[in-house]
Amino acid sequence: MDKRELLIRTAFRLFYSHGIHAVGINSVLKESGVAKRTLYHHFESKEQLVEAVIQYRDAVFLEWMQKRLASVEAGEAGIRELFAALHDWFNDQVIELQAFNGCFFINSSAEYGDHDSPIHKACALHKEKVVQLIHRQVEASGVLAKKVDEVTGFIAMIKEGAIVTAHVQGDRDSALRGERLALAMLQLNRGHEPTA
Repeated sequence: MDKRELLIRTAFRLFYSHGIHAVGINSVLKESGVAKRTLYHHFESKEQLVEAVIQYRDAVFLEWMQKRLASVEAGEAGIRELFAALHDWFNDQVIELQAFNGCFFINSSAEYGDHDSPIHKACALHKEKVVQLIHRQVEASGVLAKKVDEVTGFIAMIKEGAIVTAHVQGDRDSALRGERLALAMLQLNRGHEPTA
């Protein structure tokens, strides 16, 4: 592993466990064993390091989720798999995501609340990518075409609520209830478009 990747992975682990503002550059250097000069060779500021960490987590999370969704048929089975994957994550069954400590993107965007901040924008972009994954599953589920965007938005909100409930309230089964709500949304919005 090169020094840049070592810094990013170390910073992610510390930021995810303790929060970005609570972790200083010296803690990242000490934990990684990388010299300060090397860090500043790769990143001009802590904010640049944070952006790289967000890109790293974005790639890891999406690769994991895409692999889970690809393991089943698109549609209702994909929505079931989405929430099964979340349940595994909440219960520390996903090695590549590390022990569950909430959503790194929710946590990070809360620390960088300015919507024009590059860090906040990167967090919002990640969420949009996940919405697109959900959209593909909803499209394949038999939901009325005119309802696909709306149902996608509802299921994305249910997913976010499950993450927050698992983290803030310690309810590690929240994804199971989220799944039931999401499947009910699909059922309510299925049907045939009226013929002209």
